[in-house]
Amino acid sequence: MESGAHASSGEVAERYEAFARDLAALRKRVEADLGAEDLAHLRKMERWGRLATAVGLATCWVAPNPLSAVALSLGRSTRWMLMHHVGHRGYDKVPGVPPEYTSKVFARGGRRWLDWNDWMVPEAWIYEHNVLHHANTGEDEDPDLVERNTEEVRAPWLPKLARYATVALLGATWRFSYYAPKTMATWMRRHGPVDDGAVRSTLVWKCYAPYALWHFVALPAAYLPLGPWGVASAFVNSLSADVLTNLHTFFVVAPNHTGDDVYRFDARPRSRAEHLVRQVVGSVNYRTGGDLGDYLHLFLNYQIEHHLFPDIPMRQYQRIQPEVRALCEEHGIPYVQEGVVARFRQLLRVVVGDAQMRRVPDLAEGIGQAPVARSETSPVARGETSGEGARRRPPRRSETGWAPEPG
Repeated sequence: MESGAHASSGEVAERYEAFARDLAALRKRVEADLGAEDLAHLRKMERWGRLATAVGLATCWVAPNPLSAVALSLGRSTRWMLMHHVGHRGYDKVPGVPPEYTSKVFARGGRRWLDWNDWMVPEAWIYEHNVLHHANTGEDEDPDLVERNTEEVRAPWLPKLARYATVALLGATWRFSYYAPKTMATWMRRHGPVDDGAVRSTLVWKCYAPYALWHFVALPAAYLPLGPWGVASAFVNSLSADVLTNLHTFFVVAPNHTGDDVYRFDARPRSRAEHLVRQVVGSVNYRTGGDLGDYLHLFLNYQIEHHLFPDIPMRQYQRIQPEVRALCEEHGIPYVQEGVVARFRQLLRVVVGDAQMRRVPDLAEGIGQAPVARSETSPVARGETSGEGARRRPPRRSETGWAPEPG
């Protein structure tokens, strides 16, 4: 059997069920390993962000400068990273976790201003992202399906250069121009229709005004004792930091589910096992390994593992990634991993109309490559999810087996 497409639907379904059983066993091992190391790792990542913010605040009054802008930006991106993983209940089950690192406390109520003072309301983002996106990945009900959301960019009358310019503008503003209005409208309309005017008003007073007042008024005003130059410099650096945060997060978030080797789906999955397979073939990883690189990727370079296990700590993604990849290979499920720059090029090709995502009418008919027999020396067989034996250079996309291009 060279491809899942040559197997019967029953054989494919059993392959998916076997994959789901292996993932369930892996989850049990992950949960048994949760402990103090996960909290220490979380605090380490938070310290890096706090240090970046401190550097930015200490230097932003001197003059408009790239050091301050980059440092402030990295601090803001770090808060997004923490919100993403804590908000997904990633630390709720860790023994001894302080309440402030649990999903019911972090960024909730008044703690929004301390934990994640971003353009978005935390509860709205959690509903749009954690609930709708993760439950409907790659489907028409997925609110963040890039190929569908950018259809207007590919309008026949729009020149190619204008399409690229539109993507650049979106990347520089997207937390403000896309995510805040999208999450707020989705949140407010979760129980039924709501007037557009009410959505706009709420957006202004709960999203735009608080963020702008804090970062572009209060922060520069704190430097009034240093004179007008200090205030103006702080304002320019804070504004520049916001553009950089937009570009940074757009660069690592947007390509996670887009490319001509990534699937989107026309119907709901038939089973939990099929849902899990969709999380793999509808997502991509970037290069992984090492705290610094993972931190700069905001740990979104483990997107496949995150969609399979959204509620585990960041450190655990580092541990299980080699085993998840080996399981996908064993069960014949395509696993896409490539550098973030290459993946961003894939995103651009889809957005501007040079490529299309793959569509599969029925995942039960099979997808991917031939299963590989489990080797006694594989990380899966040894139960090895970390260390040198589990780490290997991830092959480029061209080295990975794929189903034929859909006709």
